[in-house]
Amino acid sequence: MNADEKHKFILENHIGIPFTENNSVKVLKNGDEIFPAMLEAIKNAKEQIDFLTFVYWTGEAAQNFAQALAQKADEGLKVRVILDCYGAAFMGEGLADMMIENGVDLQWFRPLSRWKVWKSDNRTHRKVLICDHKIGFTGGVGIAEEWEGDARDPSEWRETHFRIEGRAVNGLQAAFLENWMETAGDFPIQNDWETTSAPTDASNSDTSIQVIRTSASVRWSDIMMLYQTLIKMAEDSIHITTAYFNPEVKIINLLSDAVDRGVDVHIMMPGKHNDQQLAKLAGEETFEMLMEGGVQLWYYQKTMFHSKALIVDGLVSCIGSANFNHRSMLKDDEINLTCINEDLAETLIENFREDLEFAEPIDPGSWKKRSYLKRGVEKFVTIAREEI
Repeated sequence: MNADEKHKFILENHIGIPFTENNSVKVLKNGDEIFPAMLEAIKNAKEQIDFLTFVYWTGEAAQNFAQALAQKADEGLKVRVILDCYGAAFMGEGLADMMIENGVDLQWFRPLSRWKVWKSDNRTHRKVLICDHKIGFTGGVGIAEEWEGDARDPSEWRETHFRIEGRAVNGLQAAFLENWMETAGDFPIQNDWETTSAPTDASNSDTSIQVIRTSASVRWSDIMMLYQTLIKMAEDSIHITTAYFNPEVKIINLLSDAVDRGVDVHIMMPGKHNDQQLAKLAGEETFEMLMEGGVQLWYYQKTMFHSKALIVDGLVSCIGSANFNHRSMLKDDEINLTCINEDLAETLIENFREDLEFAEPIDPGSWKKRSYLKRGVEKFVTIAREEI
């Protein structure tokens, strides 16, 4: 059994979801690559567009996507859009109305007025775009000016998104339909699609992909199972990038155990430019335990770091919408893809190395000397860690 087969066997056995073969995955780095690729796919769509996102705010990108989706609906395409009521609460004025007036079927996920308080906390954090059932996108990008540009300064966030072709797009479609069934009430069964065609893009075109989606509820999720499995099966290296770092103690112990068996573990997260300071403080309470276990931690300092990936042994890449925090693992709707392709993994590790140029290591000695006031604040914030 070679390395590919071994990893597939372990992941399928523990997660219970089979891999699909011969998919292509194109890595898109920052808004300058992400937004043009997504808008081009929308422009070239011939029959149907499905779009789901958590963040939809303001800026040129927000205008461009609303106009592109409205235009395709006006041309007669079936265009379905789901926006999370909480994540898109600050959407630019008139954008939703423009889409609806031009024929976009727009639904809001869990409006606060319609849901009980204990349910309204569970959101859809997924980011999915599917065009003609053949080209899909997922990752971490939000539709807002914060993601525009090339991460050149604090006004332009650092992000990674992915363009997918092949049968794995079916998994993205299923994630969209799960949220659509809740928001719209029902959906028609479509049986008139052509069999998923071979990828037209040659980027990592022999990628095996396992699509994992989790539903918003307080329970043990497949994302938690996935992260634990990936960490436990690592033999050489683990590279983690995440916008929000607030793991369970069990995950911390697994990362330390990985170091004990010789695995090189690196975690990169946002530093001084962070849009959620409470989340940052909650995560920092775990640093001492992680560093004592030999995990190497890095703060990205150039701008807000929103990229999400977990790469194991330079072969397996876990990509998608989920962060390395409590909410993504246990509370929100997420969509992640486990990809087996050495070239894809190497591309993501190379991006990690490039990001290290703008990152600072967190020194164990200095961290232990932080003030008692800071330690107290970390402990206080950790009380609410399940909400962060």
